[in-house]
Amino acid sequence: MTSDRRARILERLYPTGEAKLEAARLGEVCAEVTGATGAGLMLMSGDAPRGSVATTDEVSTLIEDLQFSLGEGPCVDAYRFDRPILEPDLANPAVVRWVAFAGPAVAAGARAVFGFPLQVGAVRLGALNLYCDRPADLSVDQHADALVMAEVAAQALLIMQSHAPPDVLAIELERGSNFQHVVYQASGMVAAQLAVSVAQAMIRLRGHAFGHGRPLTEVAQDVVGRRLRFEDDPDANRQATQ
Repeated sequence: MTSDRRARILERLYPTGEAKLEAARLGEVCAEVTGATGAGLMLMSGDAPRGSVATTDEVSTLIEDLQFSLGEGPCVDAYRFDRPILEPDLANPAVVRWVAFAGPAVAAGARAVFGFPLQVGAVRLGALNLYCDRPADLSVDQHADALVMAEVAAQALLIMQSHAPPDVLAIELERGSNFQHVVYQASGMVAAQLAVSVAQAMIRLRGHAFGHGRPLTEVAQDVVGRRLRFEDDPDANRQATQ
């Protein structure tokens, strides 16, 4: 029953009855409860990744970084389509859907990936990412646990954020987060240069980074440092001389 699963999860999150919870512990419990190798919690808005607030190991950190940089992956789709996204064999998928994401994720050791929306009522926060180091389907129990875990995690994140000022990440979340603020600063500058929306500007930034084989944050730093300027032409960029 859902109530039993929820009680079991809460007992793991608050074993001594303490009300305080760290984001890192929340991520660890996500992996423990579902039997996944690792887990990550990504916040999103406007169909775009904002950054992770918890990852459990190097592979889950890379998975979150890839999704942020590329704008594709299980968390992105889980949030966008508002449903679980399940890929039991990332190296040999039945349907190829993440052309840029899959290769690096598999090379890092992620063989199965699963995304579950983080949602409380009508409020969507992002997605829970789970990965396994071998090809694997989630069992019926694992899938049910992941659904309840995602709901509990979403509520916990809202509680952590509730005392923070508007548009400021709570200290409890900032501590383990990987928010690339320079990328959002750069997307605002590109939006002004091209007279497009910030979402469109982010697509242009990602496209430039991918096309030139560079990390998104490096491209963003060049934009903010005025070493790179985007223009509304087919190539969408040029190196600034000033």
